[in-house]
Amino acid sequence: MLSEFLAPEHLNLSSRHNGEQGLQALKEGHFDLLILDIMLPGMNGLEVLQQLRGFSEIPVIMLTARGEDVDRILGLEFGADDYISKPFNPRELVARIKAILRRSQTSASEPGKQIVGALELDERTRHVTAYGEALRLTGTEFEILRCLIDMPGGVVSREQLSQQALGRHLLPYDRSIDTHISNLRGKLERAGVEDPGIQSQRGVGYRLVPEA
Repeated sequence: MLSEFLAPEHLNLSSRHNGEQGLQALKEGHFDLLILDIMLPGMNGLEVLQQLRGFSEIPVIMLTARGEDVDRILGLEFGADDYISKPFNPRELVARIKAILRRSQTSASEPGKQIVGALELDERTRHVTAYGEALRLTGTEFEILRCLIDMPGGVVSREQLSQQALGRHLLPYDRSIDTHISNLRGKLERAGVEDPGIQSQRGVGYRLVPEA
């Protein structure tokens, strides 16, 4: 059903109907974005996402059951870039897809490197290193970090981060940016990065600050 709806949007589509087939296709081919349902036969979408993040940073939009906050939160913690709750308007899905693809294309057309403390961010390759070692970041995590680096020491609102990283306005009671920040902090901490650090500004947003 989704393939039939998305085909007129000038998107090249490839559908798989279970997790094992999807993972195999992702290993063998090149794709720009993955739409991943949680309710799949056999291996569910969360299990697929966990395995996927072991070898790919492809942007992922998850489809979650209405009201299933635990699935949404787990999806983001496992590395999903965005989520849509069921039932949903297909036009919203199209808008989310185009926002993520546009974000990736814009980043690729703005080459440059930025170095802050132990971090080096390469906008051309969309790679981040810490002490010379590569960090595995999702596309959303990369965009959040880039947004914070662009405003060193300044507070970036959650709304700004949502528009920059997800290509959409922040929704009421939407904690996805906070979950992405938590994941990003965890990866920086595991890499031993203390400078710079991500500091929260209660009720406002986040900022990147050097070690005191």
